[in-house]
Amino acid sequence: MPTTTSKRPSARAQGRRLFDLTGRVAVITGGAGLLGVKHAEAIAEMGGLPVLCDVRGEEAERAAARIAKRYAVRALGVRADITDPRQVATLRDRTLSSFGRVDILINNAACNPAVTAAGRNGPAWSRLEQFPLKAWNRDVAVGLTGAFLCSQAIGGAMARRGRGVILNIASDLSVIAPDQRIYRQPKRAAAQQPVKPVSYSVVKTGLLGLSRYLATYWAAQGVRVNTLSPGGVAADQPEEFVQRLSQLIPLKRLAHPDEYKAAVVFLVSDASSYMTGANLVMDGGRSCW
Repeated sequence: MPTTTSKRPSARAQGRRLFDLTGRVAVITGGAGLLGVKHAEAIAEMGGLPVLCDVRGEEAERAAARIAKRYAVRALGVRADITDPRQVATLRDRTLSSFGRVDILINNAACNPAVTAAGRNGPAWSRLEQFPLKAWNRDVAVGLTGAFLCSQAIGGAMARRGRGVILNIASDLSVIAPDQRIYRQPKRAAAQQPVKPVSYSVVKTGLLGLSRYLATYWAAQGVRVNTLSPGGVAADQPEEFVQRLSQLIPLKRLAHPDEYKAAVVFLVSDASSYMTGANLVMDGGRSCW
């Protein structure tokens, strides 16, 4: 008897389809930054259409142009201050007018100032006792309020459509405290030692709460919300700092900038369709200790 050729897709094809983002529109805040560009590349590699939003508009436009050329997809760079509700609404409306839809929001924007000492004899500005209210307000406004405003405007549009994904980019410092020993400088008194500012940990921990809230709030509307908590990324930091931090990581190194791409694709694609309200910690094992 002649054999019948099945027209059902192979298991391999079905698996690949789960990660396919062809035609899906992704808004990425902080899109001109180191990881923001990598998130946009990850979207484009899988056929998605990235919208890179950044307060540095020209840099976002240049990055979008490079991605569009490299991956042969449409990409858009938009200048927007995500602490301003009106600019966030404009970002949403421009995305909708350009692409007709929005499928993914990656809340990536954050302030992460370099940890440096203020002066040889004075107290370090980043210490809790001296940390400026202005810096606190700025960090919270960008990293947490900005994520709320973008979720409200863009996530709301996805909820009305009945489908979408929000990915909040937190940090390993959302689940552990900073180890201030890695910032210590020799021959400085304790009150003069620089530290990782309190605002960074608070903002990143707050994103976990925002994810859980939105995941349950919009579950019935088909919007999934998860968090990715990356560890430290190699970015030409001083060698002494890299060595100190690496000793806190079981894999004994910092992440390469490209190493979070697969996690981003998983979390924003149908491959994670039964995952919401979760936090994927990808820190080389640091939080195990």
